[in-house]
Amino acid sequence: MEKWPIGVFASIDAGLGVRLEVAHELGVPTVHLHAPHRETRTPENAEKFIARLEELGIKITVVFGGFEGESYADIPTVVRTVGLVPPETRAARTQEMKEISDFARLLGCDVIALHLGFIPHDASDPLYGEVLAVTREVCDHAAANGQNLHLETGQETADGLLRFVGDVARDNLFINFDPANMILYGTGEPIAALQQIGSRVRSVHCKDGKWAANPGQQWGQEVPLGEGDVGMENYLRTLNAIGYTGPLTIEREIPQEPERQKAEIGRAIALLNELKAKIG
Repeated sequence: MEKWPIGVFASIDAGLGVRLEVAHELGVPTVHLHAPHRETRTPENAEKFIARLEELGIKITVVFGGFEGESYADIPTVVRTVGLVPPETRAARTQEMKEISDFARLLGCDVIALHLGFIPHDASDPLYGEVLAVTREVCDHAAANGQNLHLETGQETADGLLRFVGDVARDNLFINFDPANMILYGTGEPIAALQQIGSRVRSVHCKDGKWAANPGQQWGQEVPLGEGDVGMENYLRTLNAIGYTGPLTIEREIPQEPERQKAEIGRAIALLNELKAKIG
């Protein structure tokens, strides 16, 4: 695979990504796929989907897990509803994440990923130990399928995420770095964070955002690539410096406006290609 192939976050029947046909029309060769709904994750559908991907010339590089009942309405709601941290939904979601791993194996994809949720800052908090245990459980299931597990950045600082990954102590656990999420959640300046955790980064999102007036208390604002506070040239130069050569996967979370979403992803592709040519 060439250095920094362009990617886009895509969906079949679940999630906020674009349809595969849109990715194909935009000329994108790779996708991060939001896992489809449970009832459609069948071997027969996997075969049909693989054939469709081959027809379109698209490769899945990561399959992302997501769950019913998750909401990103505001930061307190994310704490309460997202990922494997909330105790009341953890067992069912852990089982579903294992099923998503199995489906990703049918698709021939060796990476699964998710937003784990808000990990407690205090390692002595009993919840921290519970989240460690469930992360190890998912890692071990993924390892049996020949897969790595990537945790998406956002809810933790770079320090907190590095500590957690070290405490999980599994050699198939890595990071999917999303620079905008650091801004949206107010958890740290993204370039400094990328420099700090770069050795653990195995996949990335290209997304942009603006800081909230009160970072960490209020949401920042997601904006089109190149119009926010990340600094895309600096981002790519930092990826280059840490030796990252994998896909640059664009994420633009406005599925309710598909034409605008497609147009802004198209402009993001042009920007990334321009920067790729400049940076090499």
